Amino acid sequence: MDSTLLKFFLPALIAFAISTSPAAALEQNCRFIPAKPDREACYKRQEDELAAKRKPAPATDESKALETLRQLRQDDDAVYRSINNICRGC
Repeated sequence: MDSTLLKFFLPALIAFAISTSPAAALEQNCRFIPAKPDREACYKRQEDELAAKRKPAPATDESKALETLRQLRQDDDAVYRSINNICRGC
């Protein structure tokens, strides 16, 4: 009987642990702050953190991008030259 209890209880416990995340608790704790200025400051912090997470990655150097583009064009030219050397209809 202990093994059947363990078979069902352990997966349920793991699923419960995964479903309760600290991030969800972080979002909920601001509304329970009784002082309005503190609560608004908490919301502002959360908004700033969310904006930081959504901020796109910084752009790479243009020189690196241009170097990559130049290399791709060289590779394409090499492929086109090799294709032209293929005998068609021999």
